[in-house]
Amino acid sequence: MSYKRPIMALSLALAAAWGAGAHAGELVVSAAASLTNAFKEVAQGYEKAHAGTKVILNFGASDVLLQQIVKGAPADVFASADQKAMDKAVAEKAVKPASRVDFAANQIVLIVPTDSKAGINALKDLTRADVKRIAYGNPASVPVGRYTQAALEAAGLWDAVQAKSVLAQNVRQSLDYVSRGEVDAGFVFATDAAIMPDKVKVAVRVPSQTPVTYPIAVTTREAAAKEAESFVAYVLSPAGQEILSRYGFQKP
Repeated sequence: MSYKRPIMALSLALAAAWGAGAHAGELVVSAAASLTNAFKEVAQGYEKAHAGTKVILNFGASDVLLQQIVKGAPADVFASADQKAMDKAVAEKAVKPASRVDFAANQIVLIVPTDSKAGINALKDLTRADVKRIAYGNPASVPVGRYTQAALEAAGLWDAVQAKSVLAQNVRQSLDYVSRGEVDAGFVFATDAAIMPDKVKVAVRVPSQTPVTYPIAVTTREAAAKEAESFVAYVLSPAGQEILSRYGFQKP
């Protein structure tokens, strides 16, 4: 099983941000991995509307991105996949609290490979002996993992599923494990499942104990503060919201 590709991708993205984030006319946006496809298009739309600005995107698990920012990695905007990561950002004084706003919502789903014959149709099916490997984000650092743990605890299934866990470093790694058939099932956001309809299918839509909402905020780095505020405004604008909607994100 390959664990290196997601790590390498994140490292390269961070290296790009470190190398170019301080240049005039460049805006560095650190965003949750589940926003990858949508924010690439959002960035393109923003650049078209703001000639002369280049948006540099850095994707990864929300908690990991925050730690990068705290340790000095350049970032002008931080977009998290849950409120806890943004709460930590506020506590660490990494973002401006007044700029914090929810911009999207999502849903947790349990997925299986499209050719799966396991007959997984309910969360309780994960406790069966023939279901041996279940992927989800590490709850210590990945929002989808925290949502997953809360949902399974509420269903009384956490201990049983945890014993079969294959921890992912971010939600896209969990998606990759399922798409390659390396696990029997995995937990991701609905928007992640939607990008691989030929490789994964939704087995269960999982009730969340807390709303799955995404906050965004301007960081305390002043190099491109005005541009950062402008980017957040674009994400909240009809144009930005339309892009997010096309990728399956809901209104917060």
